[in-house]
Amino acid sequence: MTLNINDVKQYMQQVGQQARAASRQLAAANTNTKNTALLCIYEKLKQSKSEILAANQIDMNNGYDNNLDPALLDRLELNDARFDGMLQGLKDVSNLPDPIGEVTDMTYRPSGIQLGKMRVPLGVVGMIYESRPNVTLEAASLALKSGNAIILRGGSEAFDSNQAIARCILQGLKESGLPEHGVQVLQTTDRAAVGELITMTDYVDVIVPRGGKGLIERISKDARVPVIKHLDGNCHTFIDSDADPEIAIKVSVNAKTHRYGTCNTMETLLVDQTVADELLPKIAEAIIEADDAMQLRLDAAAKAILNDNAKLAGHLSEANEEDWDTEYLAPILAVKVIDGLDEAIAHINTHGSHHTDVIITDNYSKSQRFIREVDSASVMINASSRFADGFEYGLGAEIGISTDKIHARGPVGLNGLTSQKWIVYGHGEVRS
Repeated sequence: MTLNINDVKQYMQQVGQQARAASRQLAAANTNTKNTALLCIYEKLKQSKSEILAANQIDMNNGYDNNLDPALLDRLELNDARFDGMLQGLKDVSNLPDPIGEVTDMTYRPSGIQLGKMRVPLGVVGMIYESRPNVTLEAASLALKSGNAIILRGGSEAFDSNQAIARCILQGLKESGLPEHGVQVLQTTDRAAVGELITMTDYVDVIVPRGGKGLIERISKDARVPVIKHLDGNCHTFIDSDADPEIAIKVSVNAKTHRYGTCNTMETLLVDQTVADELLPKIAEAIIEADDAMQLRLDAAAKAILNDNAKLAGHLSEANEEDWDTEYLAPILAVKVIDGLDEAIAHINTHGSHHTDVIITDNYSKSQRFIREVDSASVMINASSRFADGFEYGLGAEIGISTDKIHARGPVGLNGLTSQKWIVYGHGEVRS
């Protein structure tokens, strides 16, 4: 529904009040009740698969008609495999240990008191995201399991898909006895609702934006509620002089060509100059073979190595300074020849987005330096950057990826949606 600004304000105030009330009930819910709700939602989704996929097809058709960017269309699509993966993620979350109520660091003080830390929900999470309808379910499941209420504002391009999933979530909540306002998917695409959501400090405890850089920059600039975010995913793979050639080729191809519309896709390939003559042509040919639409943007040294390669004809161009800072989300790869580990680390820390960066090497000392000195939320050795994902990290799902240096960094799962409070046990002690 489309509302005028006054109606939006009133509507969002009501949503916020309902979320705050629901959050108190959810914080007190036991693990069994929360898991029952997740499994009820699971069954409702299974029963409604055809309706959800039909709703998604409406969104896809509208996306094609509106010339939606290919990367966004890729994120928007729900096929059988993605639907099954969405269900599996929900089941995985239900099987995860419940973090709420966990007490750690218990110790006695000289005064006689005993103190420790208890893990508690954040309260109300507001999430703003684009395209991916699976995020609606991932975010809802993580919020419920961690005892939080959540307000979800998806993109207009996924409106029908999100509403179809929301109906299943609502039915599952009702059936399990949890408050139906524990998960609220906004029923308006009016942008004014976003402005209200990110400033409702009385009702919302944290905002998680998930989408393009423009969206996240706007949210970060205007929000009065704390934000967990990452702006973009300019991820690097560095091929060290001690790299295993087979691993270097296999990981590079997967990191770039597995999917383009994701924030953990490799956007820049760095190759040590001592192995560039031998390895760079093999890696470049393998990437082009995996996707003939690929364009490689080369620095001068990489261009000198690859320019006369007939297999790469039509796929090469010269890189400019902007390429080292760009998240393409497309079949475009920046390639640079690097003078050793020091330059690779410096390049990544200067041009990267602190998301996910990879070294390919069999040298233990170099690998340890890389993971210590690269300032990113995920740092990997001999593995594809595409693994930087809540599902792959065993979190069941993720509500987003954080490149902030706050309590949550990297894929944000259950623990990232919690805080800790101090608890103290006494026996009548008084302070002297």
